[in-house]
Amino acid sequence: MVIAHNEKDVDLLARLIRAEAEGDGELGMLMVGNTGVNRVRADCLDFKDIRSINDMVFQRPGGFEATIKGYFYQRARDSEKRLARRTIKGERFHPATNSLWFFRPEGTCPAQWYDQWNSGRFKAHCFYSPTASDCPTVF
Repeated sequence: MVIAHNEKDVDLLARLIRAEAEGDGELGMLMVGNTGVNRVRADCLDFKDIRSINDMVFQRPGGFEATIKGYFYQRARDSEKRLARRTIKGERFHPATNSLWFFRPEGTCPAQWYDQWNSGRFKAHCFYSPTASDCPTVF
């Protein structure tokens, strides 16, 4: 386990990964989970006051678009809870290994987003990671 959590946190992260990346399959959802867990671990940049999964999921500004839309508020399924637990336990997947941001562009991934470099794309989402000197706690 790389971050503290309870069952409510697992449920929140499961709902988030489903709402943000269900169309990208299990691996895409795991990468979104990586990004969320990294935000809780970060203590840097835009995430200095993020101390829990709840803080991360509902961060304003800079949070996730899915929490504003209705799809996030569906019940978490066991399959997404299993994926959420994997990322909470520390499993990481490239290109989201150290990412703090992702988004779904209309076309190609910009080289930078919020001053962070693109670490790669998986299906519909581009992932962005800080440098180790900017945010050592996610490395």
